[in-house]
This record gives sequence, structure tokens and C-alpha cells, in this order.
Amino acid sequence: MKKYLIFALCVLATAALFGCTPKAQPQSNSPTEESSSKEPVPPVSAPAGNKDVILATTTSTQDSGLLDVLIPLFEQKTGYRVKTVAVGTGQALAMGERGEADVLLVHAPEAEKKVVVSGAAINRRLVMHNDFIIVGPKEDPAKIKGSRSTVEAFQKIAKAKALFISRGDDSGTNKKELELWKAAQIEPKGSWYQESGTGMGQTLTIASEKGGYTLTDRATYLALKKNLSLVILLEGDKSLLNVYHVMQVNPEKFPRVNAAGGKAFADFMVDPETQKVIASFGKDKFGEPLFFPDAGKPDIY
Repeated sequence: MKKYLIFALCVLATAALFGCTPKAQPQSNSPTEESSSKEPVPPVSAPAGNKDVILATTTSTQDSGLLDVLIPLFEQKTGYRVKTVAVGTGQALAMGERGEADVLLVHAPEAEKKVVVSGAAINRRLVMHNDFIIVGPKEDPAKIKGSRSTVEAFQKIAKAKALFISRGDDSGTNKKELELWKAAQIEPKGSWYQESGTGMGQTLTIASEKGGYTLTDRATYLALKKNLSLVILLEGDKSLLNVYHVMQVNPEKFPRVNAAGGKAFADFMVDPETQKVIASFGKDKFGEPLFFPDAGKPDIY
């Protein structure tokens, strides 16, 4: 009996010994509970880009009021801030050639093409058009009303030595005017031909005050008409078409330009929604649109 008691005690001791020994735990490559409970480190945010976009443009887009409508829409849509420099197209193109703007909105096709060929601007796109008109005093001292063409009207003005106010500022309008004098085979000079050296709005005011003729884009004239003593005396000639393009200043040539902002503005100008705004601009106030949208149409200019 004593032997059985000793044997039972040994069995119990052995069981207790193995039952208390911890089992080997499988190794794991997973992180510890402490490390897995930590928040993941967020990626470093990219620095905010340049929000200022320098737009060099012709005075007609400013004087007509079009930019007063479009720029707030662009800024609200994109978060960019537009700094507008409204000068003659020649000066706007020169700014682009020096890398002093991010995007150009201009209306002198031949001069624009040269800037693109030089590599200073890229991605030139058709935006819209309106037309030029000849305005002057209602008395029409040179009797140009009813002329068959702009060339004939200019010849009559020169022959009568009737006062003509030129912008004389290398703008798109001034370039068109000089092109028309050349077509008329006339070199305008003398006391009857005066240069204002200013934008379209001021040139119209001077012509109105002095009773002279001038060449203007229709949009600016209609926007200021109520304050002018000038009437439309010639319109509709195919030589008076006024076409606007937008193009970006080339960031490869000028690394400091706001390439993203310039592209955003150019894309905005040809966007279908913007084109709808352009198509309706002026209808409520003047009974007719001041510009006609052209984005997506064949560009022959």
C-alpha cells in the first residue's frame, strides 16, 4: 500500500511540473501592441504654389468690362489671384517676351505668331472675336458714311484733312489702323493726324471732345457710348475683324513664371462655361453681345 501511495504522489508531481511549464510561443514579425497603436505619420504636404497670376492684356478687355465679369469667376473657381496689366497688345506681347507675365490675352494675330515662333509663348488658342468700327462726329465732315470699304473711308479722311485721333501706342488697334492706312496707300501725317498715346477709352474721349474720327473696337465704344458724342460711321467691312487669342508665357524659357497659374487661366478662357459667359456679355445692357466666342473653331488667324 505504501508503494502505491508513493507512485501516485510521483505521478501528481510530474503532471504539475509539465502543466506549469509555459508553451513556446511562435515568433512573429508583426509590430508590438505599443507600436501598432501609434497614429501613422502623415505625409509632408507639398508647399502651396504661387497663387498670383499676372495677366498682360489689351485695354479693350478691361475697358469693355469683360474682365470685371470673368476674373472673379476664375478666382472663385481656382483660388488664384489675377493681377491684370491692361496695356496695348504690343506692350503686352513685349512683357511676354521678357517673361514679365504668366499669360497673355491679346488681339494682333501676326504679332502674336512672332512671339510664339521666338519661343517666348506657347499654346496659343483662339478665344473670341468682335470687330473694329470707325466712329466720328455726327456731322461727318469727311463724308465717310456710305463708303464701300475702310480703305475708301480712310482715303476720304486724309483728303479732307479731317481730324483723326490715333492711339499711337503699338496696341492691336493701332496695328490694325496702320495696316489700313498702308492698304489705302497713305502715310498719315500733319496736324490733322494726332496720336493720343493712350488706351482705347481715353482715345475715344479725346476724339469725342475734339470732334475727330478714330478706329475703335466695338465693345469699348458700346461700353462708353453714353458719354461720347461719336456715332458709328463705318462698320461691317471684312478687314475690320478683331480676333483675340490667349497664350501662356513659356516656362521653359522663363522658369520664374507661374506656369500652373498661366495654364489655368488659358484653360479657363476656352472652357465651354466661360465661352457661354462671353456669348451673353453685353446683351442685357446693350441689346447685343460685345464679343463672340470662338474656342474650338478652326483658327485661321
